[in-house]
Amino acid sequence: MAPCNQLSLLVFLILLCPVSSETINPTVQDLISRNSDFAARLYRAVASQTDGNVFLSPFTVCTGLMALLSATNGQTRDQLQQGLTLTGLDPQNIPDLFRTLKTVVLRGESSTNLHQSVMVLPSRSFEVSSSYSDLVQTKFGGNIHSLTYTDSQDAIDTINRLVQEQTKDQVQELVNNLDPQTQLLLVTAASYQTQFSPSFNSSLSQDDRFYVDRYHVVMVPMMFRAGKYFLAYDRSLKVGVLKLTMADGMAMLVVLPDEGVDITAVEDEVTSETIRAWIIQLKKTKLEVQLPRFLLECQYSLKNLLQMLGVTHVFQDNADITDMGGANKPTLTQVFHKSIVSVNERGDDIITGATPTFSALPPRLIINRPFIFVIYQQTSGSLLFLGRVVDPTKK
Repeated sequence: MAPCNQLSLLVFLILLCPVSSETINPTVQDLISRNSDFAARLYRAVASQTDGNVFLSPFTVCTGLMALLSATNGQTRDQLQQGLTLTGLDPQNIPDLFRTLKTVVLRGESSTNLHQSVMVLPSRSFEVSSSYSDLVQTKFGGNIHSLTYTDSQDAIDTINRLVQEQTKDQVQELVNNLDPQTQLLLVTAASYQTQFSPSFNSSLSQDDRFYVDRYHVVMVPMMFRAGKYFLAYDRSLKVGVLKLTMADGMAMLVVLPDEGVDITAVEDEVTSETIRAWIIQLKKTKLEVQLPRFLLECQYSLKNLLQMLGVTHVFQDNADITDMGGANKPTLTQVFHKSIVSVNERGDDIITGATPTFSALPPRLIINRPFIFVIYQQTSGSLLFLGRVVDPTKK
């Protein structure tokens, strides 16, 4: 790849790297694969609705939807399972499977760098059984809070306060408008901040051009590091694949379309099978990398997007949502989601890495065009975050 290729960075983290020496239960690995398929579909649905920056945590959204799944029956449950690519799994086993998966994914440092909030929020007119409340908390790490939606401002303030508390003040505001006729909300939020390992040297960062599109150029702080990276190239899609490791066991997979290749065309072709093929091809090489510093804060109302994925019945008046209200069953009104990520040279406690010296200058890869990134947990291959940066100067 030429140094100044049309560098769109596509990071997709789905069942990515081979599992380490740690053995993961095959049934849990199957759930990881299914979550990865759902993550890819959800990302494509979100990305198709905007030309701007995109960032979301499919893992957190999936957590919330699986918690809701445990309160459904009949056609509502069947369709929700299908939408989550969980068809064929016994719904009774999903909570325990997910709890095991969560212990694999959110362990050690990764659990301290990732903050998430999952809340099922029924109206006070619907009584929630204690067994379901306990299941949401113990199996999915979520919470249930009943709200008085007729007092919209009080409900908004309560939701935002709870999200702020559960994400350690990282997500300040998620909801700013609510329908007083709301019966049931599903709210998820996530934030992530860590460092690359080895880290970028902040003293080498400098402002440089970032080509938002053919007609718009912005100046952004470009991080720099020379070292050994894992790199691959997909000739069929005309994309380069770069892996950046993180200090907490996570990794970022970066896919860079060649000059003249439309990033949306690449996104349309990304599947979990494609990602696994990329991982197999990765080879260590000497490289200089320039990557823009960025901060993304994106929020979405996911109802219409989930309906695009076939999840419709849960939003209808005849939805079969049990354990809430007895015979008077609520209808899911909306699914809200917000995610925040900060990518820079170092966090507050990061030691700047030294730049290695090579006998000959290695090739340089400059990420100076719109790109997509994915952050995943290396041991399990679980997809945690996906995003697209069109303009690094905007959140």
